[in-house]
Amino acid sequence: MKNLIVLIGPTGVGKTELSLRLAEHYQTCIISADSRQLYADLKVGTAAPTPEQLQRAKHYLVGTLQLTDYYSAAQYETEVLKLLEILFAGQDTVLLTGGSMMYVDAVCKGIDDIPTVDAETRRLMLHKYETEGLEKLCAELKLIDPEYYRIVDLKNPKRVVHALEICYMTGKTYTSFRTQQKKERPFRIVKIGLTREREELYDRINHRVDGMIEEGLIEEAKQVYSYRALNSLNTVGYKEIFKYIDGEWTLPFAIDKIKQNSRIYSRKQMTWFKKDEEIRWFHPEQETEILTYLRSIIQ
Repeated sequence: MKNLIVLIGPTGVGKTELSLRLAEHYQTCIISADSRQLYADLKVGTAAPTPEQLQRAKHYLVGTLQLTDYYSAAQYETEVLKLLEILFAGQDTVLLTGGSMMYVDAVCKGIDDIPTVDAETRRLMLHKYETEGLEKLCAELKLIDPEYYRIVDLKNPKRVVHALEICYMTGKTYTSFRTQQKKERPFRIVKIGLTREREELYDRINHRVDGMIEEGLIEEAKQVYSYRALNSLNTVGYKEIFKYIDGEWTLPFAIDKIKQNSRIYSRKQMTWFKKDEEIRWFHPEQETEILTYLRSIIQ
């Protein structure tokens, strides 16, 4: 039996170091499930693996995209399944780790067979978003697909725009493509969730943001500033620094907002993950207990 260990948890909880130790223990590689670490130009703001960490274990799907590349959870599912087929030919256990909820679910449960959006429709919807704004698009989604409107995060332009793209391109509602049926996988999936007390996690997030600033987040944001309208940069860390660069916010205020928005995102991640009863939860320092649990499943 081939095994995929899935190590998940909120931002800042400590997935990176433990994933490296598990990869070393099993003498295996790591597949990233971080939707932003895919982009080669976003190393600091996404806490991408350092050169030293990349030497400790072979990593896949880190720094493989350009900012202008279109990428989706469905593409991620296809790419990871093909990669696992190759990797499992030479080893019994592979590790997947990250905090991007939809990417983890795409591999573990499968994603609905939603059509790939063509370039013309993407350009049309991007233009509508830039000229009309998110509120107008939400109102349009309410008319076209009221069922999806009721459950979508209306503050997330990526979700709203993508649903409208599908509606425009196919003439059907986005809801009609969402069967949400779990797909069978030809390997065993073992999910390990990492968690900390809220105060402990928030303190780690705050220190992590301070570290990113010291490591050059502002300079990195300036280098990609001209691409700021792209979805790849619609993410915590860059959005706030762009407002500082624009002169809308002071630097201390922007940094505080990054910390605040990172904490909010960590709560969203935990809300999503807590719905999954297959996840076994541990504190990141419970390495011995985690290995004991894995040994009880992986023979």
